[in-house]
Amino acid sequence: MIVYILKRILLMIPTLFGVMVITFTITQFVPGGPVEKMIGEIEGISGGSGEVRAGSTNLYRGNSGLDDEKITRLKKLYGFDQPPVTRFVKMMRSYLVFDFGTSYYYHQSVAELVVSRMPVSMSLGLWGFLIVYGVCVPLGIKKAVSDGSRFDIISSSVILVGYAIPGFVLGVLLIVLFGGGSFWSIFPLRGLVSDNWHELSLGMKVLDYLWHMVLPITATAIGSLAVMTMLTKNSFLEEIRKQYVLTARAKGLSENQVLYKHVFRNGIIPIITGFPGYFVASFFTGSLLIETIFSLNGMGLLAYESVVNRDYPVVLGTLYFFTLIGLISRLLSDLSYVLVDPRISFEGLDE
Repeated sequence: MIVYILKRILLMIPTLFGVMVITFTITQFVPGGPVEKMIGEIEGISGGSGEVRAGSTNLYRGNSGLDDEKITRLKKLYGFDQPPVTRFVKMMRSYLVFDFGTSYYYHQSVAELVVSRMPVSMSLGLWGFLIVYGVCVPLGIKKAVSDGSRFDIISSSVILVGYAIPGFVLGVLLIVLFGGGSFWSIFPLRGLVSDNWHELSLGMKVLDYLWHMVLPITATAIGSLAVMTMLTKNSFLEEIRKQYVLTARAKGLSENQVLYKHVFRNGIIPIITGFPGYFVASFFTGSLLIETIFSLNGMGLLAYESVVNRDYPVVLGTLYFFTLIGLISRLLSDLSYVLVDPRISFEGLDE
C-alpha cells in the first residue's frame, strides 16, 4: 500500500508539470496580454482592450502612441522582458513554496485574493454536498426497495425534471418567485450576509447567513440530486437482485436485516468511494452563472474575470493549486475503495 501511494505521488509530479507547461504555453500566444492591455488603458483606447473601433475597422494598435522606453518598462514591470523559459522556471520555483505572486488586475496577492473568495465557494459547495448526500442516499435506497412502485415512478419524474432544468435558469426562476422579482419578496438576493450582520447576535447571524444561502444552494444542488439518487438506486437494486440476498431471505432474515446488514455495505461502495473527491472539490469549485445571478463573489467569478483580464498570475496560480488538490482527491478516492471494501487490495500493484 505504501509503495502504491508513493508511486501515485510521483506520478502527480509529471502530470502537474505537464498541465502547467501546456497552460503557460497557451498564454504566450493569446493576443491582448497584460502589457497590451496596460498600453491600451494608457492610451484610452477601447476601454483598455488594445483595439480601435473607428467606423467599420477593428485594427490592433497595442504599440502605437508610446515610445520604446515606456513599452520596455511595462514589459519589465510584468516580467515579459525575460525569455518564456526563464519566466516559467521562476514561476514554478515560486509555486513550489505556494508563492503565486500578485494579481495584475486586482493588485493584491493571489493567495489573499483566493482566500477572500473562498467563503462563497465553500458555502455553495459544502451545503450542496451535504444536501446531495443527505437526500439522495436515503431516497435512492427507498427507490431501490420500492422499485416500480408509484413512489418510484413519481419521484423519478420529479428529480428528472429538476435535472433537466439548468441551474442558472432555476436561479432566475427562484428570484422571480421568491426574491421580489414578480411575486413574493422572501429571500435576499445579494451576498452571503446582510449589511448589518456584524451588529446581529450570534443566533441571528447564523439565521441571516442561512437565509441568504437558500436560493443559491437550491439552484446549485438541484441538478446533482438526480445523478446521485439514480446512482444510489441502481447500486442497491443490483445488490438486491443477487443470489446472496435470496439466501439471506431463505434463512428467515427480515427485510431490514437483509437490507442494512448485507445489502447496504455492498451497495454503498460506489457512493462512498466518490465521497473524498466530491467533498474536497466542494470547497474549491465555483459556479460562474450562479454567482453572477445572486451577486456572489466566489471562485467561479474570479476565474472568469482573470481570464478576461489576462490576469495570468491568478489564472496560473489557481490552476496549479486546484490541479494539485484534484490529484490528491483522486488518490483519496482510490484509497477509499480499500477502506470500504476489504476485497480490494493494491498489494499486487506494488511490484
